[in-house]
Amino acid sequence: MNRALYSLIGYLLLPVLLARLLVKSFNNSAYRQDMIQRLGWVHTNTAPVIWIHCVSVGEFRAAIVLIDRLLERHPEQKILISSTTPTGFAAVREHYANQVLQAYFPFDLPWTIKRYIKRIKPKACILLETEIWPNLIHQLNQKQIPTLLVNARLSERSLQKYQNFAPKLAKQTLNKLTKIAAQNTNSAQRFITLGAAQSKVLNAGNIKFEQALSSNHSSNQALTEIVGDRPCLVCASTHEGEEMKILKHFKQIKAQLGDALLVIVPRHFERFDHVFKLIQNTGLSVVRRSAAQPVKTTDVLLGDSMGEMMSYFHIADVVFVGGSLNNTGGHNMLEPAALAKPIIFGPNVFNFSEISQALLKAEAAIQVKDVDDLFSTVQILLKDSNKAQNLGVNAKHYVDANQGAVDTLEELITQAL
Repeated sequence: MNRALYSLIGYLLLPVLLARLLVKSFNNSAYRQDMIQRLGWVHTNTAPVIWIHCVSVGEFRAAIVLIDRLLERHPEQKILISSTTPTGFAAVREHYANQVLQAYFPFDLPWTIKRYIKRIKPKACILLETEIWPNLIHQLNQKQIPTLLVNARLSERSLQKYQNFAPKLAKQTLNKLTKIAAQNTNSAQRFITLGAAQSKVLNAGNIKFEQALSSNHSSNQALTEIVGDRPCLVCASTHEGEEMKILKHFKQIKAQLGDALLVIVPRHFERFDHVFKLIQNTGLSVVRRSAAQPVKTTDVLLGDSMGEMMSYFHIADVVFVGGSLNNTGGHNMLEPAALAKPIIFGPNVFNFSEISQALLKAEAAIQVKDVDDLFSTVQILLKDSNKAQNLGVNAKHYVDANQGAVDTLEELITQAL
């Protein structure tokens, strides 16, 4: 596949993409708001801008420490943060208010990208993780605008997909980037295998080791008052299908878990109501976090709040990281690790393969094969406080020992500017 064919497919799919946003807007009106920005119609900017693209909440939270550094070291530059999802957009607004500029990310079509770039006039573009957009990167390269892919990661699965479906396009696109700052040596090697020039790729480390991981004191206090002194199993960033497996098994063995409270925090906020009904249908008693009611005898606390994930980890005695019992590929284990919590994850963690393997090697986490294994492990950790504490301490040591990426990235961006 070449870029012309890629663009043609994009144009043909545009009505489908717009219709998909409209359908999503039935449950969340934010998908309708500012839709025109996705077509390149953003406010014209006159000040020098560093454009940073953070797809959703997870990428934005990881990037905060880098964004803060750029705000501090480059006050002459405005920071524009683009997002793809309304939750990501809202998270940026809540955290930075008017301190940064904001826009939705455009569809990767030639005329849309040209209009977008012409209006925001970026001095540099910083893409996070796996945001490899052929038309965007081509247009930035044509205009000689430095473009860096930072905290870059490429799983073995993604590498194979690129090699099977668009090896030529992937190679051309990667070599139009100014730099590829990979999270680890494995990802760096995969980018080179995909065709990136070795001189463009470096192992800069993972900024998630340095992201702002402190929890909010008022949120901590509020959740502590809600759960009291009950032991808590926090199932974080869960997905469709995972909750039902967890709820069914919890119901079967809850008598063996003593007074333990199950806390479920779905990954996507639009699923809060659905998961609430799911819990009710199992016959388990449930309270929403938003209700701010004590859970003295309640079976399940539904974490239906935004921006409080670190506070959920704060109250946890054991943390299960979701997206790993299905085929999602897992989520960030470093957040509970930074708070020295014992971590469990399922068999599918290909999005965090290096981190998960390193945690296991450091005896800082436990991997389970299925939901039965999950609850067997939970029982052990709730009974054996020494084992749970050792896992948490090892996890914290692992996080502390792997910092330094932000300094490297800030230097790269300064050189590019």
